[in-house]
Amino acid sequence: MRRTLSLTKRSGPSADLPDHRLTLWDEAAVRTMRATGRVQVMQCSWVYDHPVDFDGIRRFHENFGGGLFGRRIERSPLPFGRYRWVSALGPQAPLDVAEPRTRAEIGDWLDERAQLPIDPEGGPGWHMGVLPVTDGSTAVTVVVSHCLGDGVGGVMAIADAIAGRRPDLGYAIPNSRSKLRAITADLRATVSDASEVAGAIAVGVGLLRRRDAGAATPSDPKPVRVVPDGDEQIVLPAISVFVDLDDWNARAVTIGGNSYSMLAGFAARMGERMGRCAADGGVTLLIAVNDRTDSDTRANAMLLATAQIDPMSVTADQSAARGAIRQAFKTLREVPDETLQLLPLTPLVPKGVLKQVADGFLGNNALPVSCSNLGDLTTDVTRVDGTEAEYIVFRGVDQGTTRQELEDNDGQLVLVSARVGGKVSIGITAYQAGEQNSKARLAELAAKTLAEFDLTGEIDWNS
Repeated sequence: MRRTLSLTKRSGPSADLPDHRLTLWDEAAVRTMRATGRVQVMQCSWVYDHPVDFDGIRRFHENFGGGLFGRRIERSPLPFGRYRWVSALGPQAPLDVAEPRTRAEIGDWLDERAQLPIDPEGGPGWHMGVLPVTDGSTAVTVVVSHCLGDGVGGVMAIADAIAGRRPDLGYAIPNSRSKLRAITADLRATVSDASEVAGAIAVGVGLLRRRDAGAATPSDPKPVRVVPDGDEQIVLPAISVFVDLDDWNARAVTIGGNSYSMLAGFAARMGERMGRCAADGGVTLLIAVNDRTDSDTRANAMLLATAQIDPMSVTADQSAARGAIRQAFKTLREVPDETLQLLPLTPLVPKGVLKQVADGFLGNNALPVSCSNLGDLTTDVTRVDGTEAEYIVFRGVDQGTTRQELEDNDGQLVLVSARVGGKVSIGITAYQAGEQNSKARLAELAAKTLAEFDLTGEIDWNS
């Protein structure tokens, strides 16, 4: 499952999106964000141990506002009308150069940047900052809304910006339609979608009937935890792990693994250490699978595979883990997810119901561990100033998450990995319910997990 992303030029917008409407999956993501108040962002960070070219960084900042990130979302004047993409070319916020800090403060700065407001509708949908460090190094970070693009889309946008490309996907300027024209067009589109909506209703009725028919005796409701300062919005601990790629590959060969199973095994062992096991001792991995093509303008062009991994065997023998991952991918290809057929109902669902659905999904998904493998990337993506950065790391971050939500949902564990520049880079964001969470504790768990694989690495919880 190795993949190398090239810097070849890509074509314009897909013809599958009439009037540049969001796909239903993307619209569901935006509406769910508004309903819950939880904002999902992606963060890519570079650390240079050698002097940087600030002119090169400024060029990157100018170029990054193209393609998937040269747009924003515009609502329909109708409450049930579909959302559209509109143009937002160029930087959506000024390049921010911070006052110098020490090396130990890079991590705090990255956390601060990840929590700055992001809005895929009103803007900015992304922003970029630079931190000069007192030891002569430099940190650079870009934070983008997950409603504008996913991890692979982000890597492609980085590649375009570094290569000096700023694709124009041909979207209309904001508010280019008069209100009357917009209402008329969106009503016509809604009517044309009526058959899809009717089909979704039929599927939904069928799913409810099967659920009710197969339901066992209702279980007692989950007890409500009284969490001190539960309404406090918190920043989840996040660390960066870097392992020598040759060491990683050699260990994979020794225990019968590969790139995917090694990351899955590491994620499963981290999940076990953080109490994310099912009753049978297995760990449920939600694996993001790339579904993006070269001409794809979807924000989230990915599928989710579910694999059950035994965390106790993966450090010595990964044959079972490889089999579980193969089966998960096979199931994803061959067994349709009926719930996706409900997506045409998204514009019609009230905000309160969307919040209930989202909360129910988070609270009833068997303590999942989210695992995203960006695969093999060319070293070109490290050249944000024109030269190769010594470190690059990707991570997923939530904004607007309260302590109460995290405790109610039994915490969170998210890993995003890439193989680039001779290293395996893993960004880890985590929270364990009922524990004293900190970067230092998370770094300790990661170090112990690496040691179980007979591996060592640089674990940077300050940067």
